[in-house]
Amino acid sequence: MKFLDQAKIYIRSGNGGAGAVSFRREKYIEYGGPDGGDGGRGGDVWVEAVDGLNTLIDYRYQQHFKAKTGEHGMGRNRHGADGEDVVLRVPVGTQVLSDDKETLIADLDEAGKRIRLLKGGNGGFGNTHFKGPINQAPRFAMPGQEGEEAWIWLRLKLIADVGLVGLPNAGKSTFLAAASAAKPKIADYPFTTLSPNLGVVDLSSGERFVLADIPGLIEGASEGAGLGTRFLGHVERTAVLIHLVDATQDDVAGAWRTVRAELDAYGEGLADKTELLALNKADALDEATREAKAAELEAAAGVAPKLVSGVSGEGVTELLREAWRLVRRQRGEAAAEHDRDSGSEGWAP
Repeated sequence: MKFLDQAKIYIRSGNGGAGAVSFRREKYIEYGGPDGGDGGRGGDVWVEAVDGLNTLIDYRYQQHFKAKTGEHGMGRNRHGADGEDVVLRVPVGTQVLSDDKETLIADLDEAGKRIRLLKGGNGGFGNTHFKGPINQAPRFAMPGQEGEEAWIWLRLKLIADVGLVGLPNAGKSTFLAAASAAKPKIADYPFTTLSPNLGVVDLSSGERFVLADIPGLIEGASEGAGLGTRFLGHVERTAVLIHLVDATQDDVAGAWRTVRAELDAYGEGLADKTELLALNKADALDEATREAKAAELEAAAGVAPKLVSGVSGEGVTELLREAWRLVRRQRGEAAAEHDRDSGSEGWAP
């Protein structure tokens, strides 16, 4: 299935049904009176996050979604049926943005979350609604209310605990394959990964988290070079970033600075996320070269990098356990801060 993480669609709620103008005509009822029913309400437009989806590809082939119009009222005080709603089913992590692609309307970050985007028009009143002691035979009814319409953007930001970042060909896909059961495309040329990949890391029964691999960044990505920074949104929700640097290249410090500069330029808090720095492909270096590369990178980043190899598995488990420890700490701090902000002090007798 092709990966699609953003789509522009048109949505419209249904019009309300019109009220009816009708009078009773029974033979043996001397004074019939009005009996026009009300119109039905127009259908709403909803968006719902569901499990089992990981792409917005369905919205490439259909871009217009219109809820049904409410049925018109009828005689004998019969009210029209409500119009059928439209439900947009999207992957967990989808954001709904307005037409300007900046204003956030909804963030569906939990499975089952359901939000009404547009409300259907109310049905019009039939002439029964307007009868009274003065106007006992009203000959008018209200039309249904018009529905709402809008162009919106759907943008998917994958839900993951840990994200992999680095230059193209830094070994991120190999690392993902070594760390999880995911089977990303692996080749010996840059930009092998053209769309994000997710893998579930299962270290033990109590150590399980989701790892996201995105296409590599190059210098000038924030200005559109290479694949740009379009896919960085998929690591915005992560608690920790694993920054992989190819240990076999000449300038490991320059590679680290390039990616850090693009994270800073992108914004959205990525530069402030907890980062685990790792020299990948360590199996291809001798001991002396390892120490020299690690020292060079430590001088630039200010922290000692981990030595790992996605091919041989060296250091992978240790790095993943450290990432899981940081994820738990970050999530715990976020939960505690939320409790403080909400003023929750727990139950007390």
